[in-house]
Amino acid sequence: MTQVTKYIPNILTLFNLSSGLLALIFVFKQQWHFVAFFVALGIFFDFFDGLAARSFKVSSSLGLQLDSLADMVTSGVVPGFVLVFLLADSLHIHFLKDFQFDRLHLWALSGLIVTLASAYRLAKFNIDERQTSSFIGLPTPANALFMVALPLIIYDSQFSFLKNSLLNPFVLTVITLISAYLLNAELPLFSLKFKDFSWQNNWPKYVLILASIVLIVFFKFLSIPLIIILYILLSLVTPKGK
Repeated sequence: MTQVTKYIPNILTLFNLSSGLLALIFVFKQQWHFVAFFVALGIFFDFFDGLAARSFKVSSSLGLQLDSLADMVTSGVVPGFVLVFLLADSLHIHFLKDFQFDRLHLWALSGLIVTLASAYRLAKFNIDERQTSSFIGLPTPANALFMVALPLIIYDSQFSFLKNSLLNPFVLTVITLISAYLLNAELPLFSLKFKDFSWQNNWPKYVLILASIVLIVFFKFLSIPLIIILYILLSLVTPKGK
């Protein structure tokens, strides 16, 4: 049994990577619902590969490196290219059809700054012993969810009033730069893992969970960036070590 279980975490990690690759394909097809679905599925596998490794006591250096490589695709490459395509649309250029090294296409490529910042954040996470029970800087999965929600909000008729505001190259560039900063900022953020279930030790997590349910019910896709922002704000008022 041990011989079988030791492979389960790495198999889940490869499912994460496979989900990220499928999401990337749909980015290039600009089918944003599928992009969001496969990124969310990859993050689901990312959560459970670590849980499986701890449960079966089969954590390894190989698993750690493989996990980072999978996250790099699902939560690094995919959100970067989402921003590239949104920037291209906002600049009224056909990114794939007639790419050239001019000012507008290079501006669209600036969305890949998020990919570079994600790579740096993942590498730093692997050697940072301070992040065993909490995070320093925005985790790449949370950042990825924020990014893949943007096209769902922009192109959904329910949020048409936000389209002109969000589908603006300057706004998207600011979002790109803020994202890159938050990924690597010395900003303590609480983990969603529960050591116990008391209100005193876990109130920010309970507030986030309850607020997330309410936001999802009333705001649907728009709830995703709102939840990420709430997570950051709650972390700022949470005592260190919670």
